[in-house]
Formats: sequence, structure tokens, C-alpha cells
Amino acid sequence: MANSAFVAIDLGAESGRTILARIDDSRLQLEEVNRFSNGPIRIGDALYWDALRLFEAMKQGLAAVVRDRQVAPAGIGLDTWGVDFGLLGAGDELLGNPRHYRDPRTNGIMDKAFARVTREQMFERTGIQFMQFNSVFQLFAMRLAGSPLLDIAKTFLTMPDLFNFWLAGEKVCEFSNATTTQLYDPRAKTWAVTLFEALRLPLEMMPKIVPPGTVIGALRPSICEELGTKAIPVIAPACHDTGSAVAAVPAEPGSNWAFLSSGTWSLMGMEVPAPIITSQSQAYNFTNEGGVGNTFRFLKNIMGLWLVQECRRTWQRAGQAYDYGQLSDLAAASKPFAHWVNVDDPSFLAPGDMPARIAAFCERTGQAAPDSPGAFVRCCLESLALTYRVVVNVLEECTGRKIDVIHAVGGGIQNTLLCQMAADATGRTVVTGPIEATAAGNVVMQAIAAGALKNIDEARDLVRRSFELKTYAPKPSPAWDEAYARLCKHRSET
Repeated sequence: MANSAFVAIDLGAESGRTILARIDDSRLQLEEVNRFSNGPIRIGDALYWDALRLFEAMKQGLAAVVRDRQVAPAGIGLDTWGVDFGLLGAGDELLGNPRHYRDPRTNGIMDKAFARVTREQMFERTGIQFMQFNSVFQLFAMRLAGSPLLDIAKTFLTMPDLFNFWLAGEKVCEFSNATTTQLYDPRAKTWAVTLFEALRLPLEMMPKIVPPGTVIGALRPSICEELGTKAIPVIAPACHDTGSAVAAVPAEPGSNWAFLSSGTWSLMGMEVPAPIITSQSQAYNFTNEGGVGNTFRFLKNIMGLWLVQECRRTWQRAGQAYDYGQLSDLAAASKPFAHWVNVDDPSFLAPGDMPARIAAFCERTGQAAPDSPGAFVRCCLESLALTYRVVVNVLEECTGRKIDVIHAVGGGIQNTLLCQMAADATGRTVVTGPIEATAAGNVVMQAIAAGALKNIDEARDLVRRSFELKTYAPKPSPAWDEAYARLCKHRSET
């Protein structure tokens, strides 16, 4: 394998960063060259992404690579969250700021959509779990609101596809992100035409779908001139950030593993060769998102560390500043199993006073509310770990496959208390690492496209050799079983 350099641009819900990666025969090295904030911009009642500012920050990161470090990368790859999108009009002009998935315009929209196409029909066609912010529901909300943008839009691009268009000038939709729209038919391997017809959405605006590892084009001449560089290939990795993270899961071939991408969201699932679209998977509201190497990610979206993040923001606004390490220490010192919540409760979705919402949930379910930051955070972490147990059991039931180990990746694995809780609650060994799984997966998919790596097995072997992994052995107890029974009883009643 020849020495190769690649640039990974990784956009998360709270921040983005540009990573310079170097690959040689023994390991993958990642260097963060710039980091920039991200988050929703509120105007009136609406939430938006600041797409132009994000794109400018990306270019600053590229400048730090090609101009400051004098590196000529073999590729540029970009990944972001799913579901959100921009619409282009005549002349490829962006029609309005892209909305944030926590925007309230989709509140109550699913029932209105199901009056046009049933829940069963939609799942049978797409295999995607129902969340009110999926692209299909955002577009349908625009249609019901009489938005003129749908009538003048020429091209629909998910967020990474929009940025790739601004980078390379090519309008395509990468497979892993296309599936998150809930408008893709995995059996027909194209857009779900009948859904567009039933919901009166313009099919003609949907672009060509390309697989992960596609060379989209070259960096626009205007950007090359701005940065003082020659043309650089722009490569679509798995443009959905979880797709890239799973590409870097350091699992051994043939092992019985599940993945847990831990961060603002927890995404937990298994890599499967074909989508699992059954009445059983629909009843559990599991999803089939596009993966790498002709696979799907059969998984469940879980609210994740968002609950802790929003608690921390609420306390900061009140003048109580804690870092995440302090909150974890306070949680570890708090009484175990004193409180629990259903982390998927819709009341936790929007930004706001999360401690008040957790307290309200506890009161609704006959519990005393937590009375300290440590108790609130412990409640969140234990509830997450118990939800992981629910998901592991459903994964085994739906796939008929045994899970021996959970590979946890992403920034959330820095919370070692949660990692041990995950092992204890599920009764499975948890192996953590790498933290920078999304960037690593982005890079190895670029490397496969460029011929620097042969396939995903070789890529995962490189990841195993490049990053420190930590193992958490399970310490199950009757207390976890009792807490799990309480959570399952609540979920069955709601």
C-alpha cells in the first residue's frame, strides 16, 4: 500500500472538523486541522442550519491542508447527519436555508401522511423506521403548508450531497444518505415512486443515487484557485455519518457483533446483507439504512447523549457550569437505579429544559424526580444502557443471529461510566474504539475508491492496528434485571 493522504470533513450536530489522514502499510493517522461550531439557528419558531457558514469553515480546513501544510491529498470526503436537505432552483441556486431536523414543522405530520399512504405501506416500500423528521415528512409538511419551494425546486440534495455539489459541481445522492429520506425503495434500488405520487411530491427533483466509494468529480476550479491547489478528487464515502462510523468498526471477520455509534444519538444495530422488512421489524420500529460494501445497517435510533447535553446546557444557562467529566463523576457517586426514563419519549426531542422534562416524566410514571445534577445524569445513563439491552434482544430476535460483543465507537465512548453500564445491562462484552470512527470510516472508504485499500475487511484490519481499543467485561446483577423489567412494562403500556 503506497503512502496516501486524504481529507475527511466530518459534520456533527454540535460541531464540524476537517481531518488530515495519512495511511501507510501499518496504520492510519488522523490529524484535526480545524474545528468549528454547528447547531440550529432559531428564527421565529423555525430552526435552520447555517449552511453557508459551514461551507466557508470547510474551505478554511482545506486551506489549512493544502496551503499551510503543503499536502496534496488523494481525495476529499464529506459526511454529515441524515434526513435534512437543501432544494436547488433554476441556475442551481439554493432555495432558502435548510431546516434543522428538530424544527417543529413536522409535529403531528405523520398521522396526516398516513391518511394518504398507510404506515404499513410506507414501511413495506422503504424499510425505514418512523421518525417525524425523516425527509419524507419534512417534504410533506412543506406540501401541506403550501410552500412554493416545492413547485420551483429543480434538485433535492441531502446535506452532504449539497456540500459535495458546492465542492465538485456534481448533483448526486449518495446511497447511505438516500436511504435516510424514507423515500428510497431498497428492493427496486431506486426512489419509491408510489410514495411520491401518494404524497404529491415532485419525483423529478430527485438526483441519481451513487454507492459509497464513488468519485463524484474534482474540486471546482474556483475553489482550486481560491486555495492555490491543483484539482483534487471529491469522493463520496458513506456520506451518512453513521455509515462511515460503521465502516470503521474494528470487528474481526466472522465474529458475532453488533455496533453502537455513541454520541448525540445512539445508533445500535447489525450489518446485514439485505434489508429486513417484516411486520416484526416494523412493530419494533427498526430501520434499514444503507451501508458500505453492498450491506444494510439494521438498527434502532436511540435518543443518546442528547439528554445529558441538553441538561448541561440548561444548567449552564442557570449559571452552573459543568464539564462532561464532572457530570460523569457526579453520576457515578449518585444512588443507582433511583430513577429511569424512556429515552425515546417524544417530549425529549426538542431543545429546551431537559431536567424539567425528565422530572415531568418521572412524575407521570409515579417516581420521585431526581434532585441533583448527578442524579439526573445517572438517570439518563442507566436508561440508555437499559435501552441498549432492549435493542440487543430485538436484534437477535429479528436476525436470528447471536450477539457476543458490542463494538462501541464515536465520541460517546469517552463516557466510561456509560460503557460499563452498557456491558452490565446487556450482559455482553463491550469493546470501545476508535473515538474518531466517523473520520476513520470516511477515510478508508476514500482509500478503497482510490485503490489504496482493497476492501472493507482490509480497511477494518487497518483500523484495528491503528487505534487503541478498550474492553469492558459485563458485571450483571439482579438490580439491572429489575430495572429492565420496569422499563419493558412501561414500553408495552405506551
